[in-house]
Amino acid sequence: MRSGQRSTIIDVARRAGVSPATVSRALSQPEIVHRETLRRVKSAVAALAYVRDGTGLALVSGRTRTVGIVVPTLSHSIFAVAIDAMQTTLADAGYQLIVASHEYDPGTETAAVRALIERGVDALLLVGTDHARSLWSLIETTTIPVVLTWSLHRRLDSVGFDNFEAGRLAAEHLLRLGHRRLGVISGRLTHNDRARSRLKGIRAALAAVELEASALSVVQHRFGLGGGRDGMTAFLAMTHRPTAVIGGNDLMAVGAMLEAKARGLCVPGELSFVGIDDQEISAHVAPGLTSVHLPTSTLGKVAAQQVLCRLAGKKGERRTELPISLVVRNSTGPPLGRG
Repeated sequence: MRSGQRSTIIDVARRAGVSPATVSRALSQPEIVHRETLRRVKSAVAALAYVRDGTGLALVSGRTRTVGIVVPTLSHSIFAVAIDAMQTTLADAGYQLIVASHEYDPGTETAAVRALIERGVDALLLVGTDHARSLWSLIETTTIPVVLTWSLHRRLDSVGFDNFEAGRLAAEHLLRLGHRRLGVISGRLTHNDRARSRLKGIRAALAAVELEASALSVVQHRFGLGGGRDGMTAFLAMTHRPTAVIGGNDLMAVGAMLEAKARGLCVPGELSFVGIDDQEISAHVAPGLTSVHLPTSTLGKVAAQQVLCRLAGKKGERRTELPISLVVRNSTGPPLGRG
């Protein structure tokens, strides 16, 4: 091959000592190629800096070997954990993941999904069940597999959690400790079915012990540490402030806890805190944050496997609910005067 000339599949085959057809199979269907053969082909591809012609490949195979995912935001590590597991699982099968975000804007989400479909992704992953009517129309008319994540759906393929149960677990833990005035710092409830379901679960837990609606204070803020601190500031200004706070996610709960400690309040002596997600930070802050564990890495892997199952023409499970659990740490205790 002359210097500056693009390498071909024949060059790769010659260097790897296999046929061009074997190279094609190794790059398109690595799971059916012998491990040693696959190693030689990958080594030749790397040495020759070989890049397949994506247009030609799509024309021949009918696939681009890409999967698209549209997430609410790229600023939360909780989505990054799931995306990492998805990418690893898909890459092992010869697919690449294309990621887009919409920052909780339905119009932006619809535009991102349309762009991914127009660019020929072989399958699509979405977060939650709250979507604009225009996006549902795209989902209903597209011929590619679509898998919903983080929430569960009755008709479409979905891999997710019982978000109602997540909220209920958090509230029940605090109620068992003796708390009777709870605060919730939620992300924006509009266009977020997960946040609304968690709040419904919290309210159901209070109703089960016959507490009035006034026992619960709810504020909405941006997801993150800053939103948690702002929410805690609002609670501390109340005449009858909560004795325990639930964050819509761990970062909000940690932010609220940091604000309380900055004001000289004892945690959990004067205020208790619970998060939802069980992110890595929860085990490392002081005190450790009690949280509802959501297996997000598992979600990413299972969702990717569901996509691969559909692309292989297999049925598989349509609805996969992943187990959640409460992880109790030192940020929760009985309210003052109890215990």
